Amino acid sequence: MSVKIGNIDLGEFPLLLAPMEDVSDPPFRYVCKQNGADMMYTEFISSEGLIRDAAKSRQKLDIFEYERPIGIQIFGSDIESMREATRIATVVEPDLIDINYGCPVKNVACRGAGASLLQDIDKMVKMTKAVVESTHLPVTVKTRLGWDDNTKNVCEVAERLQDIGIKALTIHGRTRAQMYKGSADWSLIREIKRNPHISIPIFGNGDVDSVEKAADWRLEYEVDGIMVGRAAIGYPWIFREIKHFFKTGEHLPGPTLAERIEVCRTHLEKSVEWKGDKTGIFEMRRHYSNYFKGIPNFKEYRMKLVSLENIHDIKSVLLEIGEHFEPVMV
Repeated sequence: MSVKIGNIDLGEFPLLLAPMEDVSDPPFRYVCKQNGADMMYTEFISSEGLIRDAAKSRQKLDIFEYERPIGIQIFGSDIESMREATRIATVVEPDLIDINYGCPVKNVACRGAGASLLQDIDKMVKMTKAVVESTHLPVTVKTRLGWDDNTKNVCEVAERLQDIGIKALTIHGRTRAQMYKGSADWSLIREIKRNPHISIPIFGNGDVDSVEKAADWRLEYEVDGIMVGRAAIGYPWIFREIKHFFKTGEHLPGPTLAERIEVCRTHLEKSVEWKGDKTGIFEMRRHYSNYFKGIPNFKEYRMKLVSLENIHDIKSVLLEIGEHFEPVMV
């Protein structure tokens, strides 16, 4: 049976790309979409930044037709700002608006936004209601289990937010106190899925870094879909590998060196195209070690890639990598 968010049909068991700050930009989303991501989100966008018309926040609103379905994710601590930011985001015509109630980092949570709202469910409900009322688009939410081990209140959150009209909920299986440490616990996610009052799709997030985990947790925790985050960085093939495993029960061979180089080159080109030469090349530097992870004696080439400032020079080094390592890796 197809999973639907409002009128958006995501197919039988969708794989979602997590919104990740400084990662989930259009160039990265492009390579993930090419490799099978069913639903994607922008990096999270500050509601205050949108209202002030801050250039960085505005640029994050960039979405492209080939990315659909795509959600714009917003966060903030002020209800009126979130209302106004929703109207601004709606104008660029994403497929949905997503609210971030999960970001644990200090400069977000300590300002009363992101996961901080898990300490004030009444305010979270009011804020969500304001967002739902400010757009004709489906509204979804991403959150965590609770603020800490003593306040795992996501079951209450799920019921109350569904009651005011959200169309799907993604739950990261950690508390805010855990940040990204320890193991994700999906047992409460299953509890919500089994709740007879819950009818919206429930997506699980946290620690899905292999096809086996995706397959096992799909069954064990009964979720409607899985959101993949860090495991897709430098490895967008994880989406096609999970889908292949679901379909056949067999492992798809990992990407060849030629594929790694090709996707890395595409990512670089899209980055320069979207952000301009200087920023595009600079921001791509964080991705190289992930694309070529596991290749022995790669350091010399990585150092070259992160020091060069010209796209043609970087492409030459990528060619060189193919020539140098292909014989070794066959």
